[in-house]
Amino acid sequence: MQYYSTNNKAVKADFRKATLEGQPADKGLYFPQYIPKLSENFIKRMGRYSKEEIALEVIKPYIGSTINEQSLQRIIAETISFPFPLVPVTDTISTLELFHGPTLAFKDVGARFMSRCLGYFSQDEKKKTTVLVATSGDTGGAVANAFYNVENVEVVILYPAKKVSDIQERQLTTLGKNITALEIDGTFDDCQRMVKDAFADKELNEQLSLTSANSINVSRWLPQQFYYFFAQQQWVHEEPPVIAVPSGNFGNICAGLLAHAVGLPVKQFIAACNANDIATHYLATGALLPKQSQPTLSNAMDVGNPSNFIRVLELFNHDRTSLKKILSSDCISDKETMETITKVKRRHGYLLDPHGAVGFAALQQYMNEHEGTQGYFLETAHPVKFAIEEIIGKKVELPSAVESLFAKEKMSIKMKADTTHLKEFLLPG
Repeated sequence: MQYYSTNNKAVKADFRKATLEGQPADKGLYFPQYIPKLSENFIKRMGRYSKEEIALEVIKPYIGSTINEQSLQRIIAETISFPFPLVPVTDTISTLELFHGPTLAFKDVGARFMSRCLGYFSQDEKKKTTVLVATSGDTGGAVANAFYNVENVEVVILYPAKKVSDIQERQLTTLGKNITALEIDGTFDDCQRMVKDAFADKELNEQLSLTSANSINVSRWLPQQFYYFFAQQQWVHEEPPVIAVPSGNFGNICAGLLAHAVGLPVKQFIAACNANDIATHYLATGALLPKQSQPTLSNAMDVGNPSNFIRVLELFNHDRTSLKKILSSDCISDKETMETITKVKRRHGYLLDPHGAVGFAALQQYMNEHEGTQGYFLETAHPVKFAIEEIIGKKVELPSAVESLFAKEKMSIKMKADTTHLKEFLLPG
């Protein structure tokens, strides 16, 4: 499999090069040269396969010969070594719980897969690989955990000061060793811009071996397809599901759309957004207008210029009419988010996190307009990572993985939202 840049199809890379580079020098994103297809027989018989067998079948075409199959099997086994349950919430709505990994967030899968691929590729590198990542919440903790103590890899995480939850901040600032957290005086979009500028900087790239651990990196983005296939294994209805995905930077839902293009049966995808409504506006008007991100309760989705939306467009040959046949979008306010969390807990006994609540509300609105449909939403992070107690008025029990964080010291470096400062920090000596 070869990948091309979304800015220039003549720029090519295999999976190894795309992973190590993270992003092409032209600031595009790497995209598969073709979309592989899974056989109908495999899709129908998925219930007979293990998670590891399904993941291997899904990811193999994208890897090519860059990783031998035995090593790839090990990487997959370590990546998905926790459950992905599809849990009924109402008679017609289920949730795919993606918070059973080590940092209690869906980002664990992509981060673990990428860290192990990068560890495999870095064995032959003469200089250390520096991983740059911007986070609006859960990515930072997942990347920090996945890359902690990985040999020959240094990780630098940029996060917006005072715009991530306490637990999210602790997960990315308390490890130390090869993990450095930069506390940026700005928004997630500032962090993302600084990372992209660093990748485009000639001097930095001459002196450092840079790559990204955001979902702009193919090895972070592609394994997110696994979730949707694991959900299909557990789907008991004849009709394909409607799937609502809390959407910020659009890597997750883009992976779902890719899984559908590969052969996964899906009736409809819903990009469930908060006040940051760039994709919703595009689907309605055809105008893609990035803007300053707005802070909300669902902070991991506070993205004003979603990087991966270009991949969504690429998947559909930039044809909005084709895209609208499978993807719709809805925006959920903070008020609706809080009401949904309270209502679902009271009526159904299920505790949502703010991102899952956005997904639930968007799915419910779709079902109100389309009778007889059934579906699921993605619960992307454990509720304890957010200020849920203030909404429901009850204490939420801390999982042991989180409790230990409160005994650790925060370690971060404060920085202005200026790429010049980042460059000075990164350059040796």
